[in-house]
Amino acid sequence: MFPELNNLLNTSPDSVEQGTLTLLCDAGTDGSFLVHHFLSFYLKANCKVCFVALVQSFSHYNVVGQKLGVSLTSARERGQLVFLEGLKSSVDVVLRAEAEPHPLGFLREAGAGNLQPLYEFVREALEPVDCREAAWRSPVLLVDDLSVLLGLGVGAVAVLDFIHYCRATVCCSLQGSIVALVHDSGDAEDEESDVLLNGLSHQSHLILRAEGLATGFCRDVHGQLRILWRRPSPPTAARRDRSLTFQYKIQDKSVSFFARGMSPAVL
Repeated sequence: MFPELNNLLNTSPDSVEQGTLTLLCDAGTDGSFLVHHFLSFYLKANCKVCFVALVQSFSHYNVVGQKLGVSLTSARERGQLVFLEGLKSSVDVVLRAEAEPHPLGFLREAGAGNLQPLYEFVREALEPVDCREAAWRSPVLLVDDLSVLLGLGVGAVAVLDFIHYCRATVCCSLQGSIVALVHDSGDAEDEESDVLLNGLSHQSHLILRAEGLATGFCRDVHGQLRILWRRPSPPTAARRDRSLTFQYKIQDKSVSFFARGMSPAVL
């Protein structure tokens, strides 16, 4: 995890917030460093994590995790981490002749859109089944990234329904958290992407949006991060959101954040 980001969010592995949905969004840049941060953060916080990885392989996340001080292999062996490797699983689902139940079974369907098996996978992964589960703190669902489901033919409404049911189970019933990454293509004609992004933004308690620089590539500043806290308020009260914006530079084992125009390299 990145200590500087924890400081900006005013959190630590010792004080994990429960019942929240955190939306990670990237636009014009790669926001995967946020996924790696939250994965290592929750593992260090001793949380039970279900990671639906639709972008990279297990070995990729494990290599980055080791740089951040966690071993995904060890976490999986001791039952703390349940990992769904989407790249490998999707090939198995498509090439397998027999129609065995699978979390990504919608890939076999003519009209992809039934994410109930994926929800059942998440529910079974995070619901406590014996006394050993009591060793873990609150459960966490991490998804990288939901936009892949749109590319596989799943409609935005079906993805939002999936998140709705996951919130009801993980956030409400189990008092856990959900963290999901969504890619913002910036294409005004991509209605499905807009529906998904807007729908998730409306439900989220915290939004982290990584953006590329308007001036283009810079060696010393890799992008900017917009942080938006959105706290549900009573129906009779005005919603009070709070936001901050920082620029950042990604290093081998850390990320440095600074106020806009205040990069050490510039000064």
